[in-house]
Amino acid sequence: MGEMSEVGRLILLGAPLGNPADASARFREVLVSADVVAAEDTRRLTRLARDLDITVGGRIVSYFEGNEERRTPELVEVILGGYVVALVTDGGMPSVSDPGYRLVRAALEVGAPITVAPGPSAVTTALAVSGLPCDRFCFEGFLPRTPGGRRSRLRALAAEERTLVFFEAPHRIGAALTDLADTFGADRPAALCRELTKTYEEVLRRPLGELARWAAEGDPRGEITLVVAGAPVTAPERPDDETLRAAVAEREAAGRSRRDAITDVATEYALRRRDVYTIVHS
Repeated sequence: MGEMSEVGRLILLGAPLGNPADASARFREVLVSADVVAAEDTRRLTRLARDLDITVGGRIVSYFEGNEERRTPELVEVILGGYVVALVTDGGMPSVSDPGYRLVRAALEVGAPITVAPGPSAVTTALAVSGLPCDRFCFEGFLPRTPGGRRSRLRALAAEERTLVFFEAPHRIGAALTDLADTFGADRPAALCRELTKTYEEVLRRPLGELARWAAEGDPRGEITLVVAGAPVTAPERPDDETLRAAVAEREAAGRSRRDAITDVATEYALRRRDVYTIVHS
């Protein structure tokens, strides 16, 4: 390890999704300078360092789903000893459906400093390229592996109005798309993003029913991020004029000014304020 500092820290590294050129200058700097680099796949990290023409300066240790529980307290002790630990996964941000959350929680519990070298994320990359609304979205990660669990989760999400983002394995994407089409409707718009930033990147922008047929007829491979449009927003049924007048009057009686009461009613029923004003004063 390098020279010990007074206070160690954990640095989360946003790793390239596939194209090494997406690595930031700070990402490179931390890999070179950190005392310990905890990697989801040490061989993949070695290849990435070679592609970036850098040498990882500290000790490299593995940190993946199978050894997180055992390795976490070891890394916390290293941080408390005054050393810098960098955490890197195979791509994207640690903790986001990747190893890291357990280590972050353990470091917080002992008051160890944590910082981030921001970088690529499959979630935001897929959203940006999907062509679907991304001002509000909901990240669901991987769906349950069992058919029953997957369908139950999808039924709970069927009315979600925000754009949804899922990760899915190639061997399960066909079944997942079929269940999505059955639950959300075959016409619900979606974008299947495969191998983002890599040589064979592919983005299929089609309704869920068409994507399900595409998966059934082919052999999807690679890392998949699926973006699905939210449920259509249905405006409240427009009440008759007398009901609108009564709603405004009720709010006025409760202490709202007429102006504010009209605005409230217009917002509640997705109407233009001018139209409600005209009705109230007619």
